[in-house]
Amino acid sequence: MSALVRGGTLIAATVATGLSAGLFHAFACAVMPGLRKAGDRTFVETMQRINVAIVNGWFLATFLGALLLTGAAVVCHLPAGAGRRVLPWLIAALALYLAMFVITVAVNIPLNDELAAAGAVERIADPAAVRERFEAVWVRWNTVRAVLSAAAFACLTWALVLHGRTTG
Repeated sequence: MSALVRGGTLIAATVATGLSAGLFHAFACAVMPGLRKAGDRTFVETMQRINVAIVNGWFLATFLGALLLTGAAVVCHLPAGAGRRVLPWLIAALALYLAMFVITVAVNIPLNDELAAAGAVERIADPAAVRERFEAVWVRWNTVRAVLSAAAFACLTWALVLHGRTTG
């Protein structure tokens, strides 16, 4: 495998992972703290709308692409001598991103689904109870996702530095 393919895959994985990390960071630092001050109906309705809007091609390509591209970068650097200094950082990035992915599937998406199942906000009898079951857990695990994806991004960034040193 050529250094160009290895490097290109690594760059693409780093960019996609950085975009995902930035999204989770923005939710942790701005979106959720901003919504914390909103009324219960506003909070529930806003999160329901965000959860629908985020399921789009751009997000899915980035979110899933980061995982697939990091896995591809690992495979590209497996051959002997091709990137032995880079490989541990790629494996670490893959493990961190995979942990974030599992949390998303096991915790955040089910919470989003429960919020959607509550129905239209104007028909919810007790929006405070709906919010109570959602907000604290979702925010806690989103913070974990932000940290894990940022750590994966840092590992990929360092892998890029090492890759550049071995090919430059």
